Amino acid sequence: MSTTMIRAAGDSVGSPVLNIAIFAVFVVVTLAVVIKVSTGKKKTAGEYYTGGAAFSGRQNGIAIAGDYLSAASFLGIAGAIAVAGYDGFLYSIGFLVAWLVALLLVAELLRNTGRFTMADVLSFRLRQRPVRMAAATSTLAVSFFYLLAQMAGAGGLVSLLLGVKSWAGQAIVIAIVGILMITYVLIGGMKGTTWVQIIKACLLIAGAAIITVWVLGKFGFNLSAVMQKAVDESPKVGEKLLNPGLKYGKTTTTKIDFISLSMALVLGTAGLPHVLMRFYTVPTSKEARKSVEWAIWLIGLFYLFTLVIGFGAAGLVGPGAIVAAPGKENSAAPLLAFHLGGSVFLGIISAIAFATILAVVAGLTITTSATFAHDIYNMVIKEGKATQEQEVKVARRAAIAGGVVAIVGGILANGQNIAFLVALAFAVAASANLPTILYSLFWSKFTTRGALWSIYGGLGSAMLLILFSPVVSGKVDATGKSLSMITNASIDFHWFPLDNPGIISIPLGFLLGWLGSITDKEKPNPEKYAEMEVRSLSGHGTAGAIQH
Repeated sequence: MSTTMIRAAGDSVGSPVLNIAIFAVFVVVTLAVVIKVSTGKKKTAGEYYTGGAAFSGRQNGIAIAGDYLSAASFLGIAGAIAVAGYDGFLYSIGFLVAWLVALLLVAELLRNTGRFTMADVLSFRLRQRPVRMAAATSTLAVSFFYLLAQMAGAGGLVSLLLGVKSWAGQAIVIAIVGILMITYVLIGGMKGTTWVQIIKACLLIAGAAIITVWVLGKFGFNLSAVMQKAVDESPKVGEKLLNPGLKYGKTTTTKIDFISLSMALVLGTAGLPHVLMRFYTVPTSKEARKSVEWAIWLIGLFYLFTLVIGFGAAGLVGPGAIVAAPGKENSAAPLLAFHLGGSVFLGIISAIAFATILAVVAGLTITTSATFAHDIYNMVIKEGKATQEQEVKVARRAAIAGGVVAIVGGILANGQNIAFLVALAFAVAASANLPTILYSLFWSKFTTRGALWSIYGGLGSAMLLILFSPVVSGKVDATGKSLSMITNASIDFHWFPLDNPGIISIPLGFLLGWLGSITDKEKPNPEKYAEMEVRSLSGHGTAGAIQH
């Protein structure tokens, strides 16, 4: 199939009817599974938030992979590799290495100490109300911007996968994704959401594996030949495609920006609330470790597939056709699927792409509803006196409200540059959540003031720097076209030169946590820290707390 045919196909990309039909089959099957696993179960808080902590390490590891491998991983990284080569693959490395931080420093200890949410850990030995409010604020901020990016991404994919060009049509699709997400969460809670993520992870990894084997088969299973073909089809950059520096090595600013982005990606994952909440769905700390081990292997395997998919798209489709298609870089994997297997295979891959968005937003929704109901409603407003039935009822209402906000936000953000949303989510997680988690687990002198300064300081600095960065205003290409969220190139109020604030806001979060603690007149409680240390290392007393 020629580049011209691919570019022409980019206007409709196969059969929209077939794409919708395959996606509908996925929705029907997963809804049936959700209804099946949730039938007859009393929706206690533990059942709704953690699925009763009844999943094995393997099951939870697969679900973590399904929760973590978003549309950005499947479509965005493949496109980045196709266009930027080596520098695009660095995203995969950053996302994967991040799990070592989660495995070694967070997973088991967090599972042993908490019950349902990240705030359970942060408030364990500190004053409950202010720390829970701060933790809930950062959790909702990270989840909202992550959720907004996924919902807006759904609208961006519509024009390529379903042939819907109008703003109203894309808005309807975003609303449908949101309604399905709310349905999964309301019917199945964490248990239903987990099974959706397991199914989606299996489909995504299988689809990527098929594309990878197909591409390699065309080149005699010679990866070097695939890369050489990609170089041949990229005359503007040539061999630079295979070397570092094509995207991040041009100037000192881009090099520093790459370091900043790397810090956010590697450290942010261990602070993502929807990922951390998954550690509570297993019965023991051993299973929590096993969850992360399974996740690392599956996610690592998938990112190896993206290397072949990205260079395969560059060689077989061509960077020019990819950039010219609706969705631009995000269209690399679907266009490659269309090149390999025509409309039917594209229909399958497009269904997987939408399933990916659906599973991730369901996980984010359950996290935001749990944070609001458990941390804000029960522990702050009701001072821990609300019944489990009341808490679950509030969580359901919060899921509906959060879903509506996500739908409206996704519709408003549709067509905008959403990279800053993902960057903000990871930067806030790394700047506000991770320092506070590590201090809580490992530093005996950490105090309530330190927690508040760390969370609010990390959150505020990350948001402030993003707001005044080139991703919001002032970034233009060689032709003067705006590459920022504000599409009017004449509007420029940025003063922070980097796209990602991690290199400033992450150290600041750690610094403020330390500074706030040493200047706090309220002394830390050594008995509570000793109790937390014993519980985090041994798991003693955890099982009853989680099943409560």
